[in-house]
Amino acid sequence: MKEIQTDIRLVAKCGLYCGSCTKYQKGKCKGCIKNEKASWCKVRTCCLEKGIASCAECDEFSDIMACKKYNNFMAKLFGFVFNSDRAACIHNIKGKGYEQYAKEMAQNRIMTFKRKGRTLMNLK
Repeated sequence: MKEIQTDIRLVAKCGLYCGSCTKYQKGKCKGCIKNEKASWCKVRTCCLEKGIASCAECDEFSDIMACKKYNNFMAKLFGFVFNSDRAACIHNIKGKGYEQYAKEMAQNRIMTFKRKGRTLMNLK
């Protein structure tokens, strides 16, 4: 089993940990930071425009879910399909910092926290 590296540069703008992603590990994805083709990602674009590493550094919203760029339809669909709780990732980064977050995600071999209460109603 391949060891997953701990690297804060592999924390995506939205809070996912690219280092634990199988597509990233197989070289099929460059990850959030180097993936210049990901201009469709509103979160990535916003963070780059603001000069911040991720939404965890944004001071515009006290609740990340209030941000229309972060909590858009595609993000909700992604969250449902992959049972992903990106907001929990952002809160974890804010509480523990990038280094500790990356370390825990790599050790647990996960790229996101799992959502609780997975329903279609969350897509509205």
